[in-house]
Amino acid sequence: MIRSTTYSLVALSLLLHAAIFGFFYAWVCSTMWGLDAADPRIAIQAMQAMNASVRNAVFAPAFFGTPIISFLVAGLLYGQGVKRSAALFGAAGVTYLLLGAVLTMTINVPMNEALAQVRVPDDLETARTIWEEYSKPWQFWNITRTITSAAAFLLAFLGCFTLQSAKRA
Repeated sequence: MIRSTTYSLVALSLLLHAAIFGFFYAWVCSTMWGLDAADPRIAIQAMQAMNASVRNAVFAPAFFGTPIISFLVAGLLYGQGVKRSAALFGAAGVTYLLLGAVLTMTINVPMNEALAQVRVPDDLETARTIWEEYSKPWQFWNITRTITSAAAFLLAFLGCFTLQSAKRA
């Protein structure tokens, strides 16, 4: 029998997966396009400000908590005999951890830290070069983590369907 606390943690896992996917997705379809269309001096300053503000108590649960809760759910479900759902939640946690969180920490964060050290030049062409050298690779890796966090969300979502099947059986 599946415990009610497990259902609550399943819901929390889905919510965190959706939140982090949505965060990365918003950068893909609005934030970076808007910055790319702006004066590159403004884009650099805006990105520096956004990167400085993202490390906060609202963002942290989705970024750091998603794999932790997914692994906790996987363990609880496995212990309650719902092995297929457990495997899907475990796979969701691994997918996000490696291709979302670790990718972010090893690629996007160092790029952000390097940009934070840039003094915004007065010269438009110099700023454009700096911005393009940052924006294009940053967006490639952001699209990668967006796709993989979507895949992680879908794995967790499938874990719910499997969980419902197990409940009926």
